[in-house]
Amino acid sequence: MKRFLIIQTAFIGDVILATPLIEKLHDMYPDSKIDILVRKGNEELLQYHPKLNRIFIWGKRKHKYLNLLKVIYQIRRKPYHIVINVHRFPTSGLITFLSRAREKCGFDKNPFAFSYTQKVLHEIGNGKHEVERNLELIHHLGGRFDYKPRLYFSESDQRRVDDLVKPPYVTMGPASVWFTKQLPTDKWCELIRSIPENITICLIGSANDVNYCEEIIRLSSRENILNFSGKLRLLESAALMNGSLMNYCNDSGPLHMSSAVNAPTTAFFCSTLPEFGFGPLSDKSTVCQINEELSCRPCGLHGKSECPEEHFKCGTQIKIPAFAS
Repeated sequence: MKRFLIIQTAFIGDVILATPLIEKLHDMYPDSKIDILVRKGNEELLQYHPKLNRIFIWGKRKHKYLNLLKVIYQIRRKPYHIVINVHRFPTSGLITFLSRAREKCGFDKNPFAFSYTQKVLHEIGNGKHEVERNLELIHHLGGRFDYKPRLYFSESDQRRVDDLVKPPYVTMGPASVWFTKQLPTDKWCELIRSIPENITICLIGSANDVNYCEEIIRLSSRENILNFSGKLRLLESAALMNGSLMNYCNDSGPLHMSSAVNAPTTAFFCSTLPEFGFGPLSDKSTVCQINEELSCRPCGLHGKSECPEEHFKCGTQIKIPAFAS
């Protein structure tokens, strides 16, 4: 029986985009034990995953390095055949390096890549999706390469959603950590006003997004809007998106969550580009971005806290699509 460990200690979207590795490994080795290491807070995403054996949790917010040592100790006690490090930063590389795995797979950009038995080039901007890049980490194992992200929510998650909102509805995730990744407020209001009145609009996000969503509700002057920011567990949000007529997202975590339940998705790309490899993967999906070429776009891989050119044309000039159920 083979034992695998996947390491992805970045953010919500990054964990979701690593789930195709779980699907592929399980299909190829159905009797294997597949474990994963994530940062504290993201373990809920994988709570009901039927193909995972164990979830290791690294608490980064408090006592980061003490918790790191504890995680390394736990992992070194396990006889892993292969450790697959999807993360590209030093701490995850150290965990991989200190593991006792027979094989260590990871990207060339990690400072500990010298210790990997399988080292993969990580290139952004060539049109390859991040899921493809992640799957290349186990390319040497063979098998299929057409896996997509997947999340598994529970019946209780579905019941909670059913109690909160009745179809038909759409979801919108208007907030982003980065200003230049976020569709402007007036554009969200324009989008809201384009949705037929008989369709409920559900705003989603973290507890930090509550006030921003309330502002959008006030400015849109629209009835039939529910603010679920900070009120839903991650998998409850996934269940909500699964039943939505359309999910409107920035280039951020909710986009990947929508892909992971194969729900209809409209993704807005402002300062970043779909060619970076983080576009929607749902069967029914649309990318909305400015048609005009801007010399300043993209201004970075992850977005910025403000527009460097002080005009933010890549956001303000996006055309809001007509609603189609």
